[in-house]
Amino acid sequence: MIDITIENFEQEVIAASMSQPVLVDFWAPWCGPCKAIGPILEKLETEYGGAFRLAKVNSDEEQQLAGAFGIRSIPTVVLLKNGQPVDGFMGALPEGKVREFLDKHVQALAGEDDEEDAAALEEEALDAEGQLEKLQHAVATDPADDDARFEYVKALLLAGREADARRAFEPVANKAGLSRRIDALARWLDAVAFAAGHASPADLDAKIAANRRDFQARFDRARLLVAQQRWTAAMDELLEILMRDKAWSEDLARKTYIAILEIIEPPKPKVAEGQVPPEDPTVATYRRRLSSVVLS
Repeated sequence: MIDITIENFEQEVIAASMSQPVLVDFWAPWCGPCKAIGPILEKLETEYGGAFRLAKVNSDEEQQLAGAFGIRSIPTVVLLKNGQPVDGFMGALPEGKVREFLDKHVQALAGEDDEEDAAALEEEALDAEGQLEKLQHAVATDPADDDARFEYVKALLLAGREADARRAFEPVANKAGLSRRIDALARWLDAVAFAAGHASPADLDAKIAANRRDFQARFDRARLLVAQQRWTAAMDELLEILMRDKAWSEDLARKTYIAILEIIEPPKPKVAEGQVPPEDPTVATYRRRLSSVVLS
């Protein structure tokens, strides 16, 4: 169990969830139900033998984090995998219900061996391929379904299948000016093409070091980062432009920033009726940063 602050959140929650599910418990010292659920979560973290990591956020002291997750009542518990929230619940559930919740997403690691780990990785790869086939079928069945096509092209690009992605994107390329999601794919494909023909990021770094207002060099560096799927680093670079010139090159930096947000925003996780799904913390944080710069 680890106590989370705004300073260690990125490392101990987002980065950590890339290799291990992280269960984030939003609590407060005055909250009676929090005192009931807390010991249950700590007990299960031990019993599950490292299958997940428990992270605790004092909502009174870390209001920025609570706001990023859209916390409206406590206790609220959110499970993150691969940097994204995938499920959650509110209230002090009994231990049996918490186990049911965990068992949907994690397995106790006691007794697992390398062979089982390899089998799990193979199954995950098959799942990814199966998801691509499912999306391909959806597009073939209804070529006018732009949402399905967006997810299909996005999955192909994430898998490094640029040629297939371009072929799948071509039928909707003329809609880039009408659809934010299609525009986001167009900008991603442009970044990939740019990166393929650009020699070294060191050249751009040198230009920026010589002139911090070399916005074209900053924008080109952001495009390289997009091609590498380093989304937050790309948005940080675009913010450097926006802080100095909000309207540079006909709003190019802002439009590209919004495109990245469109790409990285995950589907809302399913929650029980009457509950509000938690907002993705990375998307929420970078939306606020954009607003604060543009409106300043």
